[in-house]
Amino acid sequence: MKLPNNTALMLIDVQNFFNDPALGSRNNPDAEQNMAALLHAWRETNRPVIHIQHISNPSLPHNPGRDFKEIVAPLPNEPVFVKNVNSAFIGTNLEQYLKESGIEKLVITGLTTDHCVSTTTRMARNLGFFPYIVSDATATFERMGFDGKLYTAEEVHNLALVSLHEEFAIVIDTKGILEMIDR
Repeated sequence: MKLPNNTALMLIDVQNFFNDPALGSRNNPDAEQNMAALLHAWRETNRPVIHIQHISNPSLPHNPGRDFKEIVAPLPNEPVFVKNVNSAFIGTNLEQYLKESGIEKLVITGLTTDHCVSTTTRMARNLGFFPYIVSDATATFERMGFDGKLYTAEEVHNLALVSLHEEFAIVIDTKGILEMIDR
């Protein structure tokens, strides 16, 4: 199956603050490289690209942690939707933009799998869009559970994807997505 040309690539919160070592261990060290490969393919084939930026409190002075990681920084013609909660659809005109642009399918990448990526993916499906989530172009961090157990980043990542697959999205890897586009 091939993806239609109007399938949008969405890069969620690929920002410098996720480089902070205080966040703990992270999985998918090559996630940004995979995002960059997808971004290159989308730009090469003139497909729509959407960047999501998380800024919790826009009234605070600029912080370099808010900036996009250079490897996937938006071009001037690529839309950026700024959010201050987990979902890219809350408090933004993303839904309106997608509908007005005729975009029905989304390829979702970004940080972190179990927070903003998951929340945005769930809402996208509930709003009638068809998301693919790219397993090796998303990543998260280890988490301390309610039970006092430290869950590895890989465990958290995989469980987030398991809960999304075939109900809210199709989980697929970078290679699989690249095979679904004509170049």
